[in-house]
Amino acid sequence: MAFNYPVSLELSGRKAVVVGEDAVAQGKVEGLVAAGATVDVIAERPEPALDRLEMNAAVRVFRRPFEGDDLDGAFICIGSGRDQMTRATVFDEARARGVLVNVMDDPQHCDFAAPAIVRRGELSIAVSTGGRSPALARRLRIDLEERFGPEWAEILDLLGEVRAGTMARFPDLTERSRRWDTALDVSELESLVAAGRREEARERLLSRLVGRGPS
Repeated sequence: MAFNYPVSLELSGRKAVVVGEDAVAQGKVEGLVAAGATVDVIAERPEPALDRLEMNAAVRVFRRPFEGDDLDGAFICIGSGRDQMTRATVFDEARARGVLVNVMDDPQHCDFAAPAIVRRGELSIAVSTGGRSPALARRLRIDLEERFGPEWAEILDLLGEVRAGTMARFPDLTERSRRWDTALDVSELESLVAAGRREEARERLLSRLVGRGPS
């Protein structure tokens, strides 16, 4: 099975390169920027998208054909090309430099499959079909966007706060995991936070988390 080891990469402050108009049109630059990367864009079109991207301080736009040196110092590359030679060139130049590369719609020229992603603050939900059906991945992403609304960013912030505030109280990993498994009521959190009752959600979670001793 292809692309069967999912990971979440740390891209903060790292150089990414996006090559080709299709990669630009599909929003690959925005996804990398959202992950914290600085992005070089090598493309001549679409001009409206390139005009918009040039206004982002994390993006540099080069309106010309791809050159191998564009990948110097890069950590990751997402490329596209209308012909086999262009796609193979991007792949070969990336491989020669040890750069992770994904050439869109060309699995044989990919180190990884780029999943469809739903972002809610620090929460990322990724859908991958192993390169078999990008259309299905996009459709499932739309379904997940409807299921997980903007309140999920706040839910994750709340959980992070409670976890950080109670780590010292439960130094034993097994005990800490058991308490969280018992205390976490996702439906309750979602309902209370969506209703603007964040503090009540926090207190209920904290009460269950701290109040349950060893069984």
